[in-house]
Amino acid sequence: MSQSDTGVQRYLPVMVGTASVACLVLIWEFCAGNSDSSLAAVLPPPSHFLAEIAQSDFRIGLGSQSTPVSQSVLATFIRVFSGLFIAFIAAILTAMLLSLSKVVNWVVSPLIYLLSPIAPIAWIPTAITLFGIGNLTAVFIVFMGVFFILTIGTLAEIRRLPEEFHIIADDLGAGPWQRWLWVVLPAILPGAFTLLRTNFIAAWMAVLVAEMVGLHDGMGAIIMMGRNLFNNDLIMFGMVIIGLSGFVVDRILAFIGKHLLWWRV
Repeated sequence: MSQSDTGVQRYLPVMVGTASVACLVLIWEFCAGNSDSSLAAVLPPPSHFLAEIAQSDFRIGLGSQSTPVSQSVLATFIRVFSGLFIAFIAAILTAMLLSLSKVVNWVVSPLIYLLSPIAPIAWIPTAITLFGIGNLTAVFIVFMGVFFILTIGTLAEIRRLPEEFHIIADDLGAGPWQRWLWVVLPAILPGAFTLLRTNFIAAWMAVLVAEMVGLHDGMGAIIMMGRNLFNNDLIMFGMVIIGLSGFVVDRILAFIGKHLLWWRV
């Protein structure tokens, strides 16, 4: 197989994916642009709402209170990554304690399994009561959306480790903490990170809902502003930005998992 054939095969999924998105946009533009006025008002064509946002210099809001679109995107990114990072570290540490202590496992495991089915959106009233309306509320919602499932999945990863790993660590004279740090942790990190990426969508949707309850920036706030102003162009623009941003974050997580956590057990 020639290098050119290899290059084509390597980038073929990207080209096909790009073509499918382009086809969707073209169909959307054609159908919305050639329909009656009522449908176009509810589902405006991309060229229409992009032109309107461009006329406002890509700023969202009214007058002096308007903010750049980039600021809203960055605000959501910071909230999501902060919540994911805190939840990931906390889940690893909690799973470690559960695996090292039977007593801790007996006490904590029932609580984790009891709280894990609760949807992150259900925590919004509690978060507002604890932290008020602000960044901490959004970060807390992301945390609650992924922490419990990450803990359960990481603990399962630990229990699936081959017994040979522990035998070799014992033969080398490793204590419980040394075994966990140098044997167990490197073995479970790739699987735990895959769980994080899998559950990212739930956290992403949760933080967007949290932003809709009163935050003045963020991508969720763009949707609410469009709703309050009865501006479907702004709503559709917000939905497109949310989809593109979520895709970018997923690609970032995939890159980290592939290039920084390249080993597998």
